[in-house]
Amino acid sequence: MNERVAATLREDPTMARLIDRHGPLAVEPAGDEFSRLCTSIVNQQLSTASAAAIHERFLDVLGGDPTPNLVLAADEDDLREAGLSGTKVEYLREVAAAFRDGDRELTREGLADASDDEAVAALTEIRGVGEWTARMYLIFALGREDVLPLGDLAVRKGIEQVYNDGDELTRAEMREIGDAWRPYRSYGTRYVWAEYES
Repeated sequence: MNERVAATLREDPTMARLIDRHGPLAVEPAGDEFSRLCTSIVNQQLSTASAAAIHERFLDVLGGDPTPNLVLAADEDDLREAGLSGTKVEYLREVAAAFRDGDRELTREGLADASDDEAVAALTEIRGVGEWTARMYLIFALGREDVLPLGDLAVRKGIEQVYNDGDELTRAEMREIGDAWRPYRSYGTRYVWAEYES
């Protein structure tokens, strides 16, 4: 996290406390966008601990980091035994086919000129990639710095915990809180997650 990001976030006194508590957190593009998207699909609607365990078994089944061809060639029963639901197996195959057939169009280079909303629209055309998964992709695969994924329960709960003593806030109120972090809302999101999970 560079000084400009830190200076912007520190204008919000609550965020300044989180930065002091958790130290520098990064928002960087993933080395492999496809692999990162697979991780998001595996993690859908799971606790951090079970997601990590299932992801580990998923990699064992593939025999290494995911590639579209490895995912498409993997035995469905083996994937299900790793803890993936039949639906998630389908989603992973859909994503693998989209990356294989679309080649580079869903990568950082392919989406370089797309706005966040255009990138989300392109990603959500793939069956199994909803708004949440697409926003995770923007942050963790593409390294986009100004994403506020209010579709994420931990983000919403974290904002309520940090900014409102755990009491409920509307999404409009959350967006207003996040406005103070612009144009680095992805970093603000990472600090909210860090605090919520600590």
